[in-house]
Amino acid sequence: MPWSRIFSGIVAIAIALGGTLLGGWYFTIVISVMVFLGQLEYFNLVRAKGITPTVKTTVFVSQILLVICTVDGNLADAVMPIAGTFICFYLLFQPKMATIADIAASILGLFYTGYLPSYWVRLRGIDGVATSNLPLGGYWPQDWSDILMKWDFTHLPQGLTATFLTFCCIWAADIGAYIVGKFFGKTPLSNISPKKTVEGAVFGICASVCIGVLFSYLLHWSKYPFTGIGVGSLIGICGLLGDLTESMLKRDAGVKDSGQLIPGHGGILDRTDSYIFTVPLVYYFVTLLLPFLGN
Repeated sequence: MPWSRIFSGIVAIAIALGGTLLGGWYFTIVISVMVFLGQLEYFNLVRAKGITPTVKTTVFVSQILLVICTVDGNLADAVMPIAGTFICFYLLFQPKMATIADIAASILGLFYTGYLPSYWVRLRGIDGVATSNLPLGGYWPQDWSDILMKWDFTHLPQGLTATFLTFCCIWAADIGAYIVGKFFGKTPLSNISPKKTVEGAVFGICASVCIGVLFSYLLHWSKYPFTGIGVGSLIGICGLLGDLTESMLKRDAGVKDSGQLIPGHGGILDRTDSYIFTVPLVYYFVTLLLPFLGN
């Protein structure tokens, strides 16, 4: 593996973990930058098909959405239809008459690279106001000994542990699928991504489930280990579907990578495709299902 790939991967993980730990506006800034860069890559893919989306408007309303999610996550769902309407109105008054493809690509850009990633801010923001002990809504653990020595995560903000759980499940699924697929994979999974194998996909989902079960035990979730199996399966399967979705977009656009921003890894979308569809399900798993089960 090239050193550039290893180094850029370490830097990306450090930024992700640092922003996740701090939470608040610090985490929002990290997500905002990733959403901005990811949307630019998405619209480059769209332009490769001869489509003319409304880039600036979609990027702008997506950033507004992230700000609103940080201030009050309950208002975020109202932004999506309003923003979609605004984009359509904007396209109506362009000198060149917009096509169905222009409108559809713009709305998909808002949904796929704006609205869905905004759930990361919502997920990390659970209990964020109540547990904040730093400026800008940030958080810093007061007792590291319980975390490092006793593996006691129960006193940490639920948003922090849920976000970290999601990251770890995705990483486990990606690493597991890569190793098993590379050395033991023989059965192609899909024509969309020829290098992916059934063996790698199955092992990746199983790795995600193992991490989910571990966290459900450490966090004392109700109905352990079934809640861990459930969240691990959701993350593993949705991460795989997210990867295939981005591969489909690239294949249709006729490109190998969505960009060249990250040395050895490609673009932002190439590295975050597994994160897009997973987080809304984890958010509702934590906020709706766990309370229903009595956690």
